[in-house]
Amino acid sequence: MKLLIFGFGYSAQAFAQLARPLCESLSVTARSVEKCARLTAEGWDALAFDGTRVSPPLAEAVAGATHLLVSVPPDAAGDPVLNAARPLLAKAERLTCVLYLSTVGVYGDHQGAWVDETSTVKPISARSLQRVAAENAWQDFAREKGCDLGIFRLSGIYGPGRSAVDALKAGTARRIIKPGQVFNRIHVKDIAGALLAAITHHGPLGVFNLTDDEPCPPQDVVDYAAKRLGLPLPPEIPFEEAALSEMARSFYGENKRVSNALIKQKLGYEFVCPSFREGIDALIAGSPAMSP
Repeated sequence: MKLLIFGFGYSAQAFAQLARPLCESLSVTARSVEKCARLTAEGWDALAFDGTRVSPPLAEAVAGATHLLVSVPPDAAGDPVLNAARPLLAKAERLTCVLYLSTVGVYGDHQGAWVDETSTVKPISARSLQRVAAENAWQDFAREKGCDLGIFRLSGIYGPGRSAVDALKAGTARRIIKPGQVFNRIHVKDIAGALLAAITHHGPLGVFNLTDDEPCPPQDVVDYAAKRLGLPLPPEIPFEEAALSEMARSFYGENKRVSNALIKQKLGYEFVCPSFREGIDALIAGSPAMSP
């Protein structure tokens, strides 16, 4: 497998560390020359991609890739990878599989009801509208190319350095109370593990929700983490009184419970952190973000 990863952020790096032993070659992209230099020093084959221009070394990596992971968010102009590299990708003779990271935000608000991959997408925010457009663009590309495509709709990502545990230790955790509100979440371990299951899967992929078993109110996660750490609970803040950014407030405008049944059934994936409790316990125990 020759794997090319567009966008080497938190989730993509977790996946790359798992996939690396299976790869004949593995190249990753970063927006800045400075980040590429840092990644190169860490042992990655890092190539610059600013979202608009494909350099000759990156074009060579595209031409030789058998598998692609796209972890670059779309913008108002569309998907940056397709906008910049579609003709090159179309000519990539060895390319057989594309994995695209999307978001459960494409479902919009379902007033707390359960949704699955057959549910209607009705995005609310501009960023979710852009995700739907990007999903459709990648589906069009895959049909034209004749390659496999896996679209993974991720819920709220947490893990080492990005969790209620870190917020509590830093004194920045808040318990914002909005009756009836639930959020969906996924530990970065399970993003990496599920993508590995997909890239080694025999048979067509499709669209999958990548979320744990237990949607719940956000304050439940903070409560559990505080009790496990032996720290005092932050005071409750009514949603109407909470000082939130426009983006953070928009998350509370969407309320749904997202099912992960399909990814278990079709890929046979078993979640390492089926709920926030296992995830919090692993973080407190200092477990690594992924297995070697």
